[in-house]
Amino acid sequence: MSDAGATALLDWYARVGRDLPWRRTRDPYRILVAEVMLQQTQAARVVPHYAAWLARFPDAGTLAAAPLADALRAWSGLGYNRRALALRAAAAQVTARGWPTTATELRDLPGVGPYTAAAVAAFAFDEQIAAIDTNVRRVIARLDRRERTPAALARRAAQLLPNGRAADWNQAMMDLGATVCLPRKPVCAECPLARCRSRGRVRPPVRPGPAAPARRRFQDTDRYVRGRIVADLVAGRTPADSFGGDRLERALVALERDGLVVREGGRPRLA
Repeated sequence: MSDAGATALLDWYARVGRDLPWRRTRDPYRILVAEVMLQQTQAARVVPHYAAWLARFPDAGTLAAAPLADALRAWSGLGYNRRALALRAAAAQVTARGWPTTATELRDLPGVGPYTAAAVAAFAFDEQIAAIDTNVRRVIARLDRRERTPAALARRAAQLLPNGRAADWNQAMMDLGATVCLPRKPVCAECPLARCRSRGRVRPPVRPGPAAPARRRFQDTDRYVRGRIVADLVAGRTPADSFGGDRLERALVALERDGLVVREGGRPRLA
C-alpha cells in the first residue's frame, strides 16, 4: 500500500466508516470492554450490551467491586461467560495498579491477547501499532496476493501504518474487511485500494467440497449446558439435572476449570 493508498483508505473511512459507540471515546476501560465483547461476537449484537454494561459498570473500579453474579447477569446474552470473568479480573488489576499504556504491558491483563492489547494501545493511548484481527489479516494477504504466515502479515501491517495515524488506519482496515473485502464475495468496486493485486480476482469455489456434516443443535452442545448452569446460579436456582448426569458433570468441570464455579459439599455455586 503506497502513501496514496493509505490516504485513499483513510479518506474512505472518514466518509463511510461505521459509527460505533466505542469509537467515540479514548477511555481505555470503555475500549477494553468493547474489544472483549467483540471477541467472537458481531458488532451489531455488541452495541446494546455495551451500552447496558457501561450503565451498570461505568468504570473499572465499579466493575472490580461488583459481585461476580452481577457481572455475569449483565453479560447474559453475549455467551462465553469466561470473558466476563477475565474482564472483571482485568478491572481489578488496573484499579490496583493503574493502566498500562503499551501493547506489551497490556498483555499482562487477564484475558488480553495480542490483538486486544494492540487495539487498546492504539485507540486509547495512540501507540503506533497495527491491531491485526481476522479482517485486517485478510485485507493485507489480498493486497500482495501471496500466501503469508501470521508473522509475515504482522510485519507487513507494521510497514503499512501511515505515520501518526495508527488508530484511524486500524479502524479503516477493520471496516474494509468487515464491509467490502469480504471472505467469499468481496465488493471490489467499492474498495478504495485501486492497486490491490486481488482486485476482481477473488471467486467462490467452483466445485463444491465434500458435504458438510449435519450441524449439532446448540441445545445439544456442552456450551449450552454451561450457559444454563451459569444462568441458574446467577438467578439463585439449583442447576437443572435434566441434561443427564454426564453432560451436567462435564459442564461443571469445565466451569470449575474456567474459575466461574466452585463446589461446596457437592453443590455448585458461583466462584
